[in-house]
Amino acid sequence: MTANLADLLDGLPHAPSDVAVVCDDERISLAELKERVAELADVLRSAGVVAGQPVGMFVGHGSAAVVAMFAVWKVGAVYVPMNRRSTVAEIQKFIGDTPTALVIGEPTDLAMHELPMGRIAYDFAARRAELLAPADPEVVNYGEDVALVLRTSGTTGRPKAVLLRHVGTIEGFDSSLSALRGKPKAGADPNAPKPLRFNLIPVSLALWAGIWNTLFSLRAGFGLLLMDKFDAVKFAGLVKEFGIKSTIMPPAMVTMLVDDPNVTDLAPLTMVRSITAPLSPVQAREFHKRFGAFVLNCYGQTELGSEVVGWTAKDVREFGETKLGAAGRPYATVVLKILLGDGTEAGVDEYGEIMVHSPFMMEGYASGGSGSGSAAVAASDRIVDGFLRTGDMGRLDAEGFLWVEGRVSDMINRGGNKIFPDEVEEVLRRHPNVRDAAVAGVPDRRLGEVPHAWIVLAEPRDEAALSEELVTWVRESLVPYKIPVGFTVIDALPRNEIGKVLRKDLIASYAHA
Repeated sequence: MTANLADLLDGLPHAPSDVAVVCDDERISLAELKERVAELADVLRSAGVVAGQPVGMFVGHGSAAVVAMFAVWKVGAVYVPMNRRSTVAEIQKFIGDTPTALVIGEPTDLAMHELPMGRIAYDFAARRAELLAPADPEVVNYGEDVALVLRTSGTTGRPKAVLLRHVGTIEGFDSSLSALRGKPKAGADPNAPKPLRFNLIPVSLALWAGIWNTLFSLRAGFGLLLMDKFDAVKFAGLVKEFGIKSTIMPPAMVTMLVDDPNVTDLAPLTMVRSITAPLSPVQAREFHKRFGAFVLNCYGQTELGSEVVGWTAKDVREFGETKLGAAGRPYATVVLKILLGDGTEAGVDEYGEIMVHSPFMMEGYASGGSGSGSAAVAASDRIVDGFLRTGDMGRLDAEGFLWVEGRVSDMINRGGNKIFPDEVEEVLRRHPNVRDAAVAGVPDRRLGEVPHAWIVLAEPRDEAALSEELVTWVRESLVPYKIPVGFTVIDALPRNEIGKVLRKDLIASYAHA
């Protein structure tokens, strides 16, 4: 059994000369990839990095991130991705909250920041790594079983550093693969050579979504087709050139493809797994109508260490569009329940907080500072009797499909009446002149808070007339207390890098209007 993520490179069905990584115009063979990993690992050792120490990486170029990630694991250290597009203040806060023994980055990245720890300037294009300062030996040691320290997105609160283990992460990949692949065909030779295939990953490797799908691809025996920056036309070209039949995309990218008049065909693409945020049925149907490919939701969180709910090929054949919008069903090794406000377990189609028990769950949260092993792991009150309180609201239907309705913290309490913003947004998106919509609670003296909607229009309209029309439109589908009390037209919804709407930014803009 694979015990370290570094071993994933040895499981590829590639010959040494076969291309294993494609990024922009770059092609890297498996042999070259392993050589680059070994070279950087040697520099890490010479810097004094030891097993269990956290090593940061300014993630920019996707191929460089792959090399750095595997080099860190090759020496038994813990990988800590850092987004190179972060501001100086953000990086200072990051390293204050998440100490690292050493940081790897391009020379220009390192020059921008004052970094009081070890540093390696890594010029990926020139294939040169220069040791600038040795690793800090006093930084916390997490132990060899920890693979990554990942920061949560912080969309609903202060970001936390999540510790994920090698074995648990690999088990998560295998659980997902088992569900997606199903049973082998009768008479199939398991040892027969398989054609080399690539997985297209259009999200940054500074994000868990990018890292997870990169490692998942390698575990599945696929080469990596990386996009450092998403472009709809380029994406379509890669799909055609590499014969991509399935891929992953955040909802924002799905919308970009639908809206781009220059993208008319995505053949041979047949299935897209929507990641990072729930995709609305309206967006899924528009994509399917335009390109003929199914867009299916799935469900996971950084703290869960993996995707834990998704669709199987059998589910797609059996339920097709009848369950469009559902996240799928829990994987075999995952236990999921819905908890009501009084602490009891919900019945079929009853809304409550999603609780998940998974063998791939986080080790805990990083507490920072110095020390070793268990001292680096802070207890989490989010884990109750072995189940993670996800903070997401949802329901399980009669067939066991999970429907995610939104965050507990996003729920609007209008004088005691509870409103899921996602439900109202879905109705608004069905209006022919609404391209996108977001709903959030704003203060109200009498009711505490009330729903307000921010609208992105398909075509310009008189706002007063449109507001009256939208009130009537929502009233036809929802009870009166769910109708937004106001509508604000904006050019685009604020989203973070993984496509989640930043409702707190919308609320702040309302407060200052």
